[in-house]
Amino acid sequence: MTDHVLHSPPAKTITGGLTAVLYGTLTYLLFLGTFLYAIAFVGNLPVPKTIDSGTAGPLVPSLLINVVLLGLFAIQHSVMARPAFKRWWTRIVPQSVERTTYVLLASLALLLLYWQWRPMTAIIWSATDPVAAIVLQTISWIGWTVVLASTFMINHFELFGLRQVLARLLGRELPPAEFKTPMLYKVVRHPLYLGFLLAFWATPTMTVGHLVFAIATTGYILIGIWLEERDLIALFGDQYRRYRQQVSMLIPLPRNKAKVG
Repeated sequence: MTDHVLHSPPAKTITGGLTAVLYGTLTYLLFLGTFLYAIAFVGNLPVPKTIDSGTAGPLVPSLLINVVLLGLFAIQHSVMARPAFKRWWTRIVPQSVERTTYVLLASLALLLLYWQWRPMTAIIWSATDPVAAIVLQTISWIGWTVVLASTFMINHFELFGLRQVLARLLGRELPPAEFKTPMLYKVVRHPLYLGFLLAFWATPTMTVGHLVFAIATTGYILIGIWLEERDLIALFGDQYRRYRQQVSMLIPLPRNKAKVG
């Protein structure tokens, strides 16, 4: 009994762990709601605000506001994901909730975008053929499915911070990052981004606002891939270089068997 008491974690540690788990869980639920709302927002499903709902205002002010909203999300999402920022940030925020805080701020940036987005409803194209409309809508749904499935192929709960806060509560150290290429990652290097591109571009009706959203997010994805792969090469070295040479970035192509020397 004495030995057990001496080795019990202090109450402050337990309280901190429980607080972190509560923070992580609430943030994850917020992310989940934000993600589901994104599907409705982009697809013009029946929710209070979508990419094309509302009365369109003057084009230039609407465009500027939307570009700023997209830029805020892109800056937050990219800067906070960089290793150098994480090293600085974890001097302020505990390591165990660093990812959770990242997810929280990303979700808030998206909620701001949904709230303040200005519709630009002039039509670029519209699929009048019912079959074509169904095909485009199906591709979009496939895209969203690929996005979600891709997160589970790596580690969904670590990606969104839950694994880290649970490890803190249990007093466990997370294992070092391991390079792996499960399932779709054997076909393309970035299936999650491919899913987003399918979801954003495959639409029966493309408005100016939707086109601005799709172009901006595509540009962000390409920049994000460049930054992410630079970090992965720094982390995994030739192992990732070989993978990059063998597997295409976004478009599924036959695997290149060549090896990096």
